[in-house]
Amino acid sequence: MRHINLAILVSLGVAAFAQEVHFDYDRSANFGAYKTYQWVDYREVPVGDQILDQDIKRAVDAQLAGKGLRRVESGGDLLVGYQAGISQEKEFNSLGGWGGPGGWGGPWGNWGNTRVTSSTIDVGKLVIGLFDPASKHLVWRGSASKTLDIKKDPDKNYRNLEKAMAKLFRNYPPRGRKN
Repeated sequence: MRHINLAILVSLGVAAFAQEVHFDYDRSANFGAYKTYQWVDYREVPVGDQILDQDIKRAVDAQLAGKGLRRVESGGDLLVGYQAGISQEKEFNSLGGWGGPGGWGGPWGNWGNTRVTSSTIDVGKLVIGLFDPASKHLVWRGSASKTLDIKKDPDKNYRNLEKAMAKLFRNYPPRGRKN
């Protein structure tokens, strides 16, 4: 995945991140001991990216508050950070017939008239990491990714971001790992 600045994610509809989520966690972590968290920035946020940065943090804050965690400015039981990026993938589409006898498909279809085209699509990914500052280890990591849609409006993008974070944080704390 190549890294890009957040302004590009905004212009591509960052909140289309949704629906494909993955997570992993440290099986030895005592998730019941975590009551507070603080944000850490992996890098300085450029002025043009501040609105998106605030939106991402607001969506994550809402989920963590719903899990009983309280945000603090320093001394948190957890450190929370994120990374965002876009990768490109090839999408293949076939045009033409599957019907009728003849062609390469014989009785199963007319493969002789099928054309395959390809296009490049952008896939956005948002990765959230929760670190235990006492042990200096990552204790939970989740990611959400989705094909980006550049035609969505900012309000719809934010609602989609909220939905993606709700789906992702259903996996926190990991089942059976509350204490």
